[in-house]
Amino acid sequence: MKKFTVLFTAAILSMVVAMPLAAYAGEKKVRSEVVMKMGSKLHLFHSGNVEAQKEIAIGDLITVYRESGKTRQQKEIGQVKVLSFIGEHYFEAEIIKGEIKVGDIAKKDATSLLVQPAK
Repeated sequence: MKKFTVLFTAAILSMVVAMPLAAYAGEKKVRSEVVMKMGSKLHLFHSGNVEAQKEIAIGDLITVYRESGKTRQQKEIGQVKVLSFIGEHYFEAEIIKGEIKVGDIAKKDATSLLVQPAK
C-alpha cells in the first residue's frame, strides 16, 4: 500500500509540473505569429514571371485570402493597395482592410502573391 501511495503521489506531481509547460508552449506559438493591421506596409512575393508584372499595376487593390483547415479552403480576410515595385520578385503594398498574416495569399485574376513582412 505504501508503494502505491508513493507512485500515485509521484504521478500526480509529474502531471502538475508538466501541464503548465505544455500550455506555455502553445501560448508561445501564438505569440510568434505576425499580424499586420490596416495602414501597415508589406511585401507581395511573385515568381518573377512577366504575366504577374503586366497584370498588377501601381494603385491596384488586391484581395487577400487565408487558407485554413485540412481542405485548404480560402477565406477572404482583407485587401491591399499596391504602392510600388521592389526588384524582380516583390511589390510593396499597404493594408487597406483587414488583419493580414505572413503567408496569406493575395490574388488578382490568375496571379497569386505571397504576403511577406516589409523589411
